[in-house]
Amino acid sequence: MRDTLQSAVLSITLISGALATAAAAPFAMGSELMATGMGQSISQASTASGPLLSGEVVLPAQPTVLSGSAPQTKPPLDGGAGSVLPQTEGSPVLTFPVISDIHVQSWENTSHEKLVRVLNDLNEINPSADTLVINGDLTEGRPEDYAKLKELMQSAPHPESVLYNIGNHEFYKAWYSSRARWNPDGFPNGETDQESISRFLAFFGKNKVYYEKAIKGYHFIFLGSEQYRQSDPAHAEDAYLSPEQLEWLKQTLKKDARSNKPVFVFLHQPLPATVAGTHFCCTNSRAVIQHEELKAILSQYPQVIYFSGHSHWELNQPDTLVRDGFTMVNTASVSETWTSDGKGAEKLKGKKESEGLYVEVYPDRVRIKGRDFYRKQWIPEAQFTVPVAQKK
Repeated sequence: MRDTLQSAVLSITLISGALATAAAAPFAMGSELMATGMGQSISQASTASGPLLSGEVVLPAQPTVLSGSAPQTKPPLDGGAGSVLPQTEGSPVLTFPVISDIHVQSWENTSHEKLVRVLNDLNEINPSADTLVINGDLTEGRPEDYAKLKELMQSAPHPESVLYNIGNHEFYKAWYSSRARWNPDGFPNGETDQESISRFLAFFGKNKVYYEKAIKGYHFIFLGSEQYRQSDPAHAEDAYLSPEQLEWLKQTLKKDARSNKPVFVFLHQPLPATVAGTHFCCTNSRAVIQHEELKAILSQYPQVIYFSGHSHWELNQPDTLVRDGFTMVNTASVSETWTSDGKGAEKLKGKKESEGLYVEVYPDRVRIKGRDFYRKQWIPEAQFTVPVAQKK
């Protein structure tokens, strides 16, 4: 979901947070990218720069009905050729989809239908995936939204292992009155940021918003915001990572110091001026308050692949995946996707659009595949290969 107020009407689940306006643009990647995998060179890469925009801090806009024009291409029938995986040599040792920004609300049927469609499509692609990652903005943070999400997850096939991450919209109960009406004038409407966190943790069964998980010998690390605007209005929609969380990350990554295996790191918010959507507008120039510290930590581990959502930007952009010391990947949005308007700003791509990633891990490489869930087909511009360094 977008977390900034644009001049246009934002959709039900769109209020995007503080994305970047920093100085240097990232490497632009080609459709079949060979990212620098632990010291290897990038192919089809070029540098790019564009206008740097900035904006003032604004409050989230009231959710409205989904808006935007429907794409002209009609989705294929279920089970069509769009479900066929691109061919690659050998068999993966680990597979997992990564989706984000599903924005389930108890009353909003479109969010329900899109999530179920995504889960069914992913199950057709691979009913034996090892885990499913949902990288933030699960709900509007209200109890009834979590109840609906639980119901939807039970109604559609998915891997037994589901790993959730907290997003900025998990804090959004604070924008609603006790009668569940949008009430920005009453913010925080009696809600503390810690109550929002506790509600997310109760849904997921965790005791902290940051945690780690080993799956088939591969390291998954989840980071999450520990504060919202109640703690400091200047936080806006940005992720706040405490000194304790950053120290935990340092110590956790030390386990990978002698390993060449990829390390998968997840945070809902992206680093500024990196992947698609992080060079546009918005309320701040950071998205992650401690972005300098976080980048310094992750840069010590070139095998890190960092997945972020939040921007909702479509996956066919040249900077869906960028490399700057480690690999960063945009996960787009299940609920809605956004794109450039060609005039230095952004616009809603279409109310039916829905995208995410499917990841295959091989002993010598990681394949990251962009998926168009509306049309049930792969996105040609978003098929990436990240090599894995071989032991010397």
